[in-house]
Amino acid sequence: MRSKADTPVKTLLGEGYVSETAEVNGTTLHYVRGGQGPAVILIHGFPQDWFEYHAIMPRLAKQFTVIAIDLRGVGGSAVAPDGYDAATMAGDVYQLALTLELQGVYVVGHDIGGMVTYAFVRRYPHITRGAMILDVAIPGIDGWDEIKGDAVLWHIPFMQVPEIPERLVIGRQANFFAYFYNFAKFAPEDIAHYLEAYATPEQLHAAFEMYCAFPANGQLNVTDRDCCPLVGRFFSD
Repeated sequence: MRSKADTPVKTLLGEGYVSETAEVNGTTLHYVRGGQGPAVILIHGFPQDWFEYHAIMPRLAKQFTVIAIDLRGVGGSAVAPDGYDAATMAGDVYQLALTLELQGVYVVGHDIGGMVTYAFVRRYPHITRGAMILDVAIPGIDGWDEIKGDAVLWHIPFMQVPEIPERLVIGRQANFFAYFYNFAKFAPEDIAHYLEAYATPEQLHAAFEMYCAFPANGQLNVTDRDCCPLVGRFFSD
């Protein structure tokens, strides 16, 4: 089956969109950009990539400059040896914003992308116009302890076990990811696209490293919360 990863961005989204990479924060980040106006940065969750936002991007691009990224290690972004904690990945996004000369950015993050968005707002309020976090609890913040033991989240402790998840999942991504895709409607060609974004052992390891970083994310978030209360104006429902 031909996946949408093989289809040019202009064919998927229309004229005026580019698919490019930038050297930021010691790695290479892939992004898709289009539109004009105030900047909106879109950060995907697991197990997806920038394409998670492809349906909404043309609508947003009527009023905004829209940038959808691949987190480090995923899809078109380079696999880095480390740096899969939320703070470092927020630094990737920040340096991309500087490289693209963006000011007053609005950041949207889903799932793991929401954790990165939270870290971004904490560290870079001077460049943040607003933020939206979707469908995720944040380690170290109220609500995390209540949900992390839920049976539906069995995959979190599984993916945090060293080495074992890669050995069990590599070559079986379609079976493993099907659990997550069952929570929403995905076309077969969309699933094929996402499977390519995590196709290699290195990409799969990168995804698992993001989950392994949750405890460190929580410790840092508690420190940030206690030291610097977050200004509520950054977040939208």
